[in-house]
Amino acid sequence: MTSTAIQAIMRIAPVIPVLVVQNVDDAIPMAQALIAGGLRVLEVTMRTPAALDAIRAMKSVDGAIVGAGTVLNPLMLDQAAEAGAEFIVSPGLTDHLGRAAISSGLPFLPGVANAGDIMRGMDMGLDAFKFFPAATSGGVPALKALCGPFGSVKFCPTGGISASNAAEWLALDQVLCVGGSWVVPSGDMNPEAITALAQQAASLGG
Repeated sequence: MTSTAIQAIMRIAPVIPVLVVQNVDDAIPMAQALIAGGLRVLEVTMRTPAALDAIRAMKSVDGAIVGAGTVLNPLMLDQAAEAGAEFIVSPGLTDHLGRAAISSGLPFLPGVANAGDIMRGMDMGLDAFKFFPAATSGGVPALKALCGPFGSVKFCPTGGISASNAAEWLALDQVLCVGGSWVVPSGDMNPEAITALAQQAASLGG
């Protein structure tokens, strides 16, 4: 079942890097640097023309578990699946995308921001969600409040998460991991710096 599979992926490391890959030539060294730092689960956002090729490239790196993020509709889901994405992340949840993702059999982590979103997902049989945008949807207090009535649900907060506040989110029992872009800073690729940041992020689960 997709919910069981996505929870297994969420438990691999405390941080899932959210990657905006502009240049496909950066994909393999980026993945290698992240894995060297202890982060194997990689979310490539489908925000750039290089995204699908980056997914294909990263999948060749030993140990990488590569998924597609910012998946907005069934067409993008199909494109990601064809590129070899091993899991799917979306910023929100619609019935159309939800049904297509479940039918695909791929582990699926849809975005939710409130109780209604979570209830819609639960009606589809889902029990793991991306809380997004985390910081501007009420932050830790909002998610803590949602954990009360939805005690069986697990979360990956994303959006406004940083090295300075990730531990606060991870302290919540129902948070299995967080998503963040800080592990790969924008600008020129620096594998050594990425590995160092990844090591710090991976240690948050200790």
